[in-house]
Amino acid sequence: LILISVTYIFPLLWVLNVSFKTNKEIFTAPFALPKHITFDNFSFAWTAGKLGIATLNSAIVCVAALIGSAIIGSMAAFGIARLRWKGSKLAMTYFLTGMMIPIHCVLIPLFTRFAKLGLSNSLLGLILPYLTFSLPITIFIMTGFFKGIPNELIECACLEGANIFQIFFKICLPLSRTGLFVTGLMTFVGNWNELLLAMVFISDDAKKTLPVSLSKFVGPYNTNYSQMFAAIIIAIVPTIIVYCAFSNKIVDGLTAGAVKG
Repeated sequence: LILISVTYIFPLLWVLNVSFKTNKEIFTAPFALPKHITFDNFSFAWTAGKLGIATLNSAIVCVAALIGSAIIGSMAAFGIARLRWKGSKLAMTYFLTGMMIPIHCVLIPLFTRFAKLGLSNSLLGLILPYLTFSLPITIFIMTGFFKGIPNELIECACLEGANIFQIFFKICLPLSRTGLFVTGLMTFVGNWNELLLAMVFISDDAKKTLPVSLSKFVGPYNTNYSQMFAAIIIAIVPTIIVYCAFSNKIVDGLTAGAVKG
């Protein structure tokens, strides 16, 4: 376990170490500690790379897709898991096929359709595909949690006069909040690091997300590695904070959902 931990943590610590160096120090002593710790690389990456507005755009897109997928996905999962209707299995199969469709297959159709609808070069044009591709895994995991809720709780709620919306919002959803943490974190991290759709759909610098802004530090003829690594550290800090805050929820959610599916 120690060896595995070092294998995963060492690249992150190395990126943090070289982010304080100059390009000359990186090539002459890549694994040594920096001679003089300076934050010039971070300030340059933040201002010249416009990481502030890019971080805000990424936050808006990821939070909107996260909220939408949590609400729509949990409702769809509840309908499949707890309601009796003939097309439930077919609907589950339909949603799961979304997990097998790569983004590259729908990139051109999405681009042409969004261009006709006026959604290209807008944050809404990113939120919609992010939300769509986040729904299958959300529905898959939440279905397992809803199936694990005892039938007696729902029967008691029905006897007390609760309608379907009260059963969902007041009983089933609170009992499955661990699954919401799992799917929410997976959705947030996946959309935060997404590059292909953001690079194709967004051309305005004021609307570009963080992964697209990071690509500016790599030029066709030269690359400023020290400033690029500083920008990478800025980009991964939010995901590390979110993951550390909810890591215990992920383990509990995945182990709980594994025996309920």
